[in-house]
Amino acid sequence: MIKITNLRVGIESKQDLVGLAARRLGISPAMIKSVQIIKKSIDARKKNNICLVYALAVEAEQADRVLAKHAKDKDIAVFDMAEPQAVSYGQDAMHQRPIVVGAGPAGLLAAYMLAKHGYRPLVLERGKSVQARSIDVEAFWAGGQLDPESNVQFGEGGAGTFSDGKLTTRITDPAMREILELLVECGAPTEILYKQKPHVGTDVLKTVVSNLSEKIRALGGAILFETRLDDIVIEQGALRAVCLSSGQRLECSCMIMAVGHSARDTYKMLRAHGVAMQNKNLAIGVRIEHTQDFINRMQYGELAGSPLLDVADYAVTFQDKQSARGAYSFCMCPGGMVVASSSVAGCVVTNGMSLYKRDNYLANSALVVTVDERDFGSEVLAAMDFQERYERAAFVAGGGDYYAPAQSVHSFLCGSEPDLAVSFQSSYRPGVRACDLRQVLPRTVTDTLQRALNYFEQRMPGFAQDALLIGVETRTSAPVRIARDTDNRQSTNVQGIYPAGEGAGYAGGIISAAVDGYNSAVVIMNRFGRRSDS
Repeated sequence: MIKITNLRVGIESKQDLVGLAARRLGISPAMIKSVQIIKKSIDARKKNNICLVYALAVEAEQADRVLAKHAKDKDIAVFDMAEPQAVSYGQDAMHQRPIVVGAGPAGLLAAYMLAKHGYRPLVLERGKSVQARSIDVEAFWAGGQLDPESNVQFGEGGAGTFSDGKLTTRITDPAMREILELLVECGAPTEILYKQKPHVGTDVLKTVVSNLSEKIRALGGAILFETRLDDIVIEQGALRAVCLSSGQRLECSCMIMAVGHSARDTYKMLRAHGVAMQNKNLAIGVRIEHTQDFINRMQYGELAGSPLLDVADYAVTFQDKQSARGAYSFCMCPGGMVVASSSVAGCVVTNGMSLYKRDNYLANSALVVTVDERDFGSEVLAAMDFQERYERAAFVAGGGDYYAPAQSVHSFLCGSEPDLAVSFQSSYRPGVRACDLRQVLPRTVTDTLQRALNYFEQRMPGFAQDALLIGVETRTSAPVRIARDTDNRQSTNVQGIYPAGEGAGYAGGIISAAVDGYNSAVVIMNRFGRRSDS
């Protein structure tokens, strides 16, 4: 097959991909047998000339002759489809089922791989199934009680289930294509295989997660919901058993720890057992909310609203010389909503979420500032305690009923009486209350945010005008890293524990976490032979 890259097409072009490919290759459309999109992106740098940019895989007659004709063209080459990663099985005996703790992206992909290859994993998930969990989350957003075990952070699918469902990542790994194809099998849209910025959305992701869990069961795995890992038994530097919230003790010598970035009680338990860990730099701040129409106009100019263009997003960064800190947008949700995301009573936490169609009239993004040991010290769980301190401050400032403290960007920058004077009603439920965010977040963070917002306004007029800040965003990443060996991916000081995913400090999003879980499963299979009762 032939690969064409950097094929630029005006968004109003009427020519189909077969015609475009034929023209680029200088052959008749009749010679083309098939065209597959490898990648599709939007180039909106010139608002008067917005283009779609394709990479295509083309099956054509006389392909060798066509390739020879374009031998000096850097954008035309042979296309080789990557093959799935081969797995070799080890020789060590596995006497008990491998246990996977956590049913987020890392845990589910690890469990799927183990189940697919006959290892019959047992998944422990402290939260509920995605259907039952959704009911609890909706009740909380409507003003009900927070369930500390069933919320945006805990339950089948992990924290990513109630998000934009972004599948973008900066990592490159041979497993990524296989993982994306698996997600499509489970109900994700086919376009995630080629879009530059693929997303699934919470509504579709719930179905994908449920179907993936069903595949694990069909392959011999098992999933126990509402089953929390409460303790572990370590003997002579090796894992021997796990103790569950049900009171059950299971013998275990091989466990993938994919607990997610909010399992604070699990971090404390591991720390008490001396499992090697270290605190980790992170970022905290707010959610900033705009109308989606403004974001579309900011990015697309006069073409804003074109049905040929996706709803627009943005990414902004600012390096503050005064504080020696970075400020940046994170997890931008076009056509989405700001959601209450606490997993601890008496804390307010925000996150962003959108549905597949991204058709809400508002857009939001985290706007956060880097924090480090200058702010919270060097103790292992200091960053975790730092997160919770400001989540509790936000709870109090919001009125003590999970309303979020908020203020218009205008009042924040002017230092005037906090207000909610914007042209829209915030999407955050149960609601927001006007509050001076400087009384909620560290001064170094709010001062840096102020300078960042002024900078963004200069670069993108209007960004700091009709906009609302909602606090607090603290769960941008795990506050610790569970130390693991580079080669065998085990804990550096407890044999049999395999830290994985975002909660272990080795990923930052759905795909990177899924890849990390996948690779942890592969390492286990490389070490252990399949169980005799498989």
